[in-house]
Amino acid sequence: MKAKSVFSKATDWQRILSETINSTEFRHLIAESEASRKHSTVFPEENQVFRAFEMTSFENLKVVILGQDPYHGPGQANGLAFSVNREIKLPPSLKNIYKELQSDAGVNSVNHGDLSSWASRGVLLLNSVLTVEASKAGSHRKMGWQNFTDEVIKTISQKKEGVVFLLWGNYAIEKSKLIDTQKHHILTATHPSPLSAYRGFFGCRHFSKANLLLKNAGIKPVDWQLPE
Repeated sequence: MKAKSVFSKATDWQRILSETINSTEFRHLIAESEASRKHSTVFPEENQVFRAFEMTSFENLKVVILGQDPYHGPGQANGLAFSVNREIKLPPSLKNIYKELQSDAGVNSVNHGDLSSWASRGVLLLNSVLTVEASKAGSHRKMGWQNFTDEVIKTISQKKEGVVFLLWGNYAIEKSKLIDTQKHHILTATHPSPLSAYRGFFGCRHFSKANLLLKNAGIKPVDWQLPE
C-alpha cells in the first residue's frame, strides 16, 4: 500500500491530506501496518482501513463521531467506527447508541449494525486508531495512527466550519483540544459501553442537539434513520 494510493476509492481527502499522507512519518506507519499483517491477524481488512474517508467526503462532512480503535473480534471491524456489517451480532456499545437514538430522536432501532448510511450522509465515523490485532484491544495504539488521526481532526478544524463533533468517553474528549470551538461545536458524553452508558451517555440527546446546531447554521440536518 503506497502512500499515494492508500484510499481504495477516489475521495477529496486525498487532496486535503496530501501533505500528511506523503510525509515520511506516514509512510513508516503504512509500512509497519503492512508488516504487522505478515505475522498476526489484523482488523479491519486492508482495503477497509481508510473506509471512513471513502464514504464521507470532506466537502459533505457535517458530523464527526470519534471512536477509539476498531473492534477486535472476527468479522466485526469494517472501517467505520462503531459499525459492523449486517450479518454480525450487534456489539453492546452499538446497542446503547441505538437506545439513545430512539429515546432522543424517535428513530426506530434496526436489527443490524451497518452505519454506512450515516457515513454517506456526512457523518465521519472515525476511529483514533485505524487497525488492531485480533483479540487484543488497543494493540496498535503505539503504532502512530493517533498522530495521523490528530492531523485529520486538526485539518477539519482549520479548513471547515460548523462541524459538530460528538466525543463520547474520556479518550475522545481529550481530542477537543485539537478543535477550534469558535468555528465548530463539541458535544461530550460518557462512552456508550455498558460500563459507562448509564453515567452520562443515556440522556445526552446528542443526535437531536447535533441536528439543531446544523439547522441553526443553515446546514441540512442528518437523517439518523437507518434502512432495514
